[in-house]
Amino acid sequence: MIGVIDQGQIAEEISAISQLTREELINAWKSAHRQTPPKGISRRLLEYSAAYQLQVKAFGGLKPTMRRRLRQATGRAERSAPATIIVNKSKRPSPGTRLLREWHGKTHTVEVVASGFVYKGEAYKSLSQVARSITGTRWSGPRFFGL
Repeated sequence: MIGVIDQGQIAEEISAISQLTREELINAWKSAHRQTPPKGISRRLLEYSAAYQLQVKAFGGLKPTMRRRLRQATGRAERSAPATIIVNKSKRPSPGTRLLREWHGKTHTVEVVASGFVYKGEAYKSLSQVARSITGTRWSGPRFFGL
């Protein structure tokens, strides 16, 4: 019968991948991806790639719609155009916001004001200063408060 896939044979070929040399695995990568693998790539990842390529040949790869969705999800919808990353420069919460953080069983409240932050009636210029006041050690204030 034409078109019948011998799953046992595929399984044997996949298990034989572990016997390939690193150079053979790199050649398989180059054949599949049309480029050399990244420097320092692990043997395990090369083996996974080779096994995946065998399965693609036997059972077929991703459907075009799924490939398109994956490219869109990773921001690579157009390979020729460089990705534009828009960074929000102001991660600072707007004045009037209250930040809550529980630390060692005690809840700490920080109020955001136009000139900085207020904690226990004292003004601070940065959240990191507030975090240091609470913990006694250096912390990234935004990280400490989960921003």
